[in-house]
Amino acid sequence: MAANTNYEASDYRHRDRVLVRRALISVSDKTGLIELAKALNDSGVSLVSTGSTAKTIAEAGIVVTEVSQVTGFQEALDGRVKTLHPKIHGGLLADMRLANHEQQLHELDIEPFELVVVNLYPFVKTVESGAKGDAVIDQIDIGGPAMVRAAAKNHANVAIVVDPSRYSEIIKAVGEGGTTLNQRRDLAAEAFAHTAKYDTAVAAWFAAEAQARNLPGSNAETAHKNPGFAKSLEISAELQHVLRYGENGHQAAAIYRSTASGAVSGIAQARMHGGKEMSYNNYVDADAAVRAAYDFSEPAVAIIKHANPCGIAIAGADQADPISYAHAQAFLCDRESAFGGVVAANRKVTMPMAQAIMDVFTEVLIAPSYDLEALRLLTTNRKNLRILELPVNYSREALELRQISGGFLLQETDDFTNFTSRGWKQVSGTRPDDATMADLEFAWRAIRSVKSNGILLAHDLASVGVGMGQVNRVDSCRLAVTRADFRAKGSVAASDAFFPFADGLQVLIDAGVKAVVQPGGSVRDEEVIAAAKEAGVAMFFTGERHFYH
Repeated sequence: MAANTNYEASDYRHRDRVLVRRALISVSDKTGLIELAKALNDSGVSLVSTGSTAKTIAEAGIVVTEVSQVTGFQEALDGRVKTLHPKIHGGLLADMRLANHEQQLHELDIEPFELVVVNLYPFVKTVESGAKGDAVIDQIDIGGPAMVRAAAKNHANVAIVVDPSRYSEIIKAVGEGGTTLNQRRDLAAEAFAHTAKYDTAVAAWFAAEAQARNLPGSNAETAHKNPGFAKSLEISAELQHVLRYGENGHQAAAIYRSTASGAVSGIAQARMHGGKEMSYNNYVDADAAVRAAYDFSEPAVAIIKHANPCGIAIAGADQADPISYAHAQAFLCDRESAFGGVVAANRKVTMPMAQAIMDVFTEVLIAPSYDLEALRLLTTNRKNLRILELPVNYSREALELRQISGGFLLQETDDFTNFTSRGWKQVSGTRPDDATMADLEFAWRAIRSVKSNGILLAHDLASVGVGMGQVNRVDSCRLAVTRADFRAKGSVAASDAFFPFADGLQVLIDAGVKAVVQPGGSVRDEEVIAAAKEAGVAMFFTGERHFYH
């Protein structure tokens, strides 16, 4: 095909707007394709396309030139080779602001492109479908990313579109005389993010495959400590929306939704039924609340304030409305702190629970579902209450990531499934009755949600006093006892880490705590055990701690 010799460098140089005369289209997602192709064709734009894209356009009665007609080379190797050719990439990369580039195109019989529309093979969907091996490998796009990156690099001359939602914008620009430089810059930025996200998904899949083959990615000396941490870490996420502000009013903030292959669904994917826009702190507290409530298989409610629980409770099957009962018990722990708190339930919110929420100022309510009448009551009468519904496929990440200056920390999520007393060691006192043991198991599970140093007092499967975040364990014990007040007498206590001295335990004993569960492991364990024995308090060592910083 002869090159169009009517192009003049003066048409391109020093121009903000670039007239679209020729477009290259190759998409796996055919959404909006026909509408785009028709609009471009009606505007006099010549269309060049590949494979199934060209077939779809042609079947719609729109004139299109196959890439093989441009390159003079048929698609080969089951479509693996089709656009990797100078006749294509020369047209994508030529800087038409430069006279020598225009001259070289003329000499090489190559026409430039001003518009490229490409989206890549559905690699992520293929992985999510459960496909394995070569079926996944075949969906690693090669020519697509090459075209996207070439066009994005040359955004001074070429508009690159990777998202069908931008088609209407492009149609409008073509009709108004071409794309603008700012528009092309924005499209280029989106295109590079698109290919980066794609490559991250591919890299993550290969890392997972390596882990499955027991290739930990570390040397033999440390392999036993490495359950499969990859040699490199890639984070894949997209902007969900910009928040009003961050932790404080002077801080800008935004929320990103994880887009990595196999990413779990959680707070970021929750559906909002009503209320004010979520804030940065709302998201932090909501995540902590869900973490606490979902530590239990029984109906559970957690009330969170500043990422710490001010009440956690569970309900047995004998309750007429278990989730409402759990909420009432959690609220009794610290009514004052519950004001303005975040409430999470691990069961459907019922009308009685909704009516109870109506009586207390609450920032956020989050649950897996809602009775229709309960939802209507809350949305009608609590306009500012943020009501979130967790995704059906909500699950917890297997790994936790935290940013530090200059890098990241990555760890396995604290194993919250091993909380039964079967593996505990009793070191003092007589064996408590079944109800007390149930309270101890509840307290040991609930303490995982308390920021270190953490002490939690419990009675009847509900927290009655919480001491959190203190710089020494004695102060945490005092705080828990103070908040429990008279309810400390006859309660049980859980400590997230060992007592370094007997003084913290003595605070609990003096308040009337009857049984204690703690990890043990202090060099002064015998001193602590002696204090418990002298007071006749049953104490258990778990052998594991639950720091939460």
